[in-house]
Parts: sequence; structure tokens; C-alpha cells
Amino acid sequence: MSLDIKNIGPVIRAASEPFARLRSEIHKVIVGQEDMIQHMLIGILANGHILLEGVPGLAKTMAVSCLARGINTGFRRLQFTPDLLPADLIGTMIYQSQTGQFTVKKGPIFSNLILADEINRAPAKVQSALLEAMQERQVSIGDNTYPLPEPFLVLATQNPIEQEGTYPLPEAQIDRFMLKVLVTYPSPKEERQILDRMAFTKADLAIQPAMSPADVMKARGVVDEIYIDDKIKDYIVDLVTATRDPAAFNLGPLKPLIQYGASPRATIMLTVGSKASAFLEGRGFVTPQDVKDVAPAILRHRIIVTYEAEAEEKTSEDIVRTILDTVPVP
Repeated sequence: MSLDIKNIGPVIRAASEPFARLRSEIHKVIVGQEDMIQHMLIGILANGHILLEGVPGLAKTMAVSCLARGINTGFRRLQFTPDLLPADLIGTMIYQSQTGQFTVKKGPIFSNLILADEINRAPAKVQSALLEAMQERQVSIGDNTYPLPEPFLVLATQNPIEQEGTYPLPEAQIDRFMLKVLVTYPSPKEERQILDRMAFTKADLAIQPAMSPADVMKARGVVDEIYIDDKIKDYIVDLVTATRDPAAFNLGPLKPLIQYGASPRATIMLTVGSKASAFLEGRGFVTPQDVKDVAPAILRHRIIVTYEAEAEEKTSEDIVRTILDTVPVP
């Protein structure tokens, strides 16, 4: 597919219509949480994994379940625990005594949407097995490698306040997540709507499929065709470079606060995520605001702060905001 900016508008409107219906279906169950839903749709469109962080009870698990039902695709929820083994995730070889041969029993990872609940509770070997699935979209069992179905997306949750019995995710794996979404408390008005909708012994969670996996794959092809100007590409590179060399952008005070900046993967994800944001807005071109909208979720987990930053109670979130406010916008 190759479309110019004048002809891509009608194509985008047609391809984005199922996503508007999907958002509407999800909101039949989920009240508010616009930021979380928007970023989940961006992750689906950009083929990027998502890390959802928030305290218990904020509908993280329910939102992922609603997303899977709305797309009418395969969905598996995996509860990560300290005693989980790689074979519980990817599968294993089973000996058949009748034939004297080994057969492959595939694990629950062989699905489309994977909810890795409380991902930071699994040990390193399980994280390593998940890392191959996330990055290569394949799984190794015995001597053979098996491709995972398309679309394949990991949506992981972690609890920021209960750290007993958890294993911090390695930086290499955190970097594999395209987006880290901070799920916050609802407003009092939204909480009242939650009460009216959900305060029953059996709440109605019926969601109708709004699209199919084929619609997702078609939309991704359209996202690739969205126009992004060279000036915006330079702006994206400047944002990422500012996380590594803040002094070059008159951000000298940030230098002692940043131990490591964002990787080149952040540049790629910012570009693709900005295109997905424009797609959801029905536009055939990327604006600087699209970049600003997705930048916090893409950069916040890729910046490693120093002990000095921790002493000053400065987070990667603060650093990203300062960079977005300072780097010149084209």
C-alpha cells in the first residue's frame, strides 16, 4: 500500500471506525480511564507490548479482558507467582510411553492477547522465557522454535506498592515494553458511576465484538502509511537525545539526575506511537502534539535516574516533563 497524504484520509476514517466502536464497547464496562484505554489501542496498532502499573482495584485486568472480547481474539490470563516455571508459560516436551516419542504440549503463551498479571512476581527464568516471546514473537521448546500467532501482544500489570515477594524486572525486559501506563484513581464523579454500574452481586459485563484480528492487521498497514514530516522526525530524535545529553538542550541541571537515557528503541517507538495516535484521531499526518501525547508512556520507563535524583525526590516522570517543556517544538 502506498498512499499520498491527500488520499489517505478516507482510508484512515474507514480503518479507524472499528476502533471507535471498540472504545465504545470497552466503556460499557470501564468507567473513565481514558488514558489507559487510549494507550492500549495505541499498543495494539503499533504492535507494542504494554506495562500497566497501578494499585489493586483500578480495573487493569478487566480492561484487558474487555479489549480481548471487543477484538474477538484469543486471550489468556496468566497469574505470575514466585513458583511459576518457564514450562508453565511456554509449554514443554511430554514423553508418550505408547510410541516412545516426545510430543510438544504448547503452553498458554500461544494466544493473541496475553495478560501477565503481577509480572514482577515471577522469577528470572520465567522472565527470560517471556522475553523471547515478546521480542522475537517465537518460543523455543526443546530443539524447535515455534512462531506465536498474530496479532500477539503482552499486557502486563504490576503493583507499585506491594513489593514483598517481587522480582524487579530487568532493564532489558522493561525496554521491550513499548508503553508504561500509570493507572490512577478515578474522579469522585467517575467513582459514583462505577458504584451505580457495578455494585451488584452479578454485574452485567456483556461486550459485543467490535472488530476482528484481521481488522487490526489491516489498520497496522494503514498506520505505516501515515505521513510524518522530517521536522517532526528531528523533534523525536531531539527528545530522545535530550535524555542522554541534556546539556545540549540547555538542560544542564538534569545531567546529574540521569544515569542512563533512552535507547534507540525509544526513537522507533515514539515514531510508530505518534502515527498510531494520529490514526486514532482520524488524521493522515503526525503533529508535534501526537509526539507529546505518547512521549511520557514511552520514555518514563527507559530513563534510569541516579541516586542524586532519588535523594531530591525527582522521578523519570519529572525529567520527561521537563524535557517536553524545554526542547523546541517544530
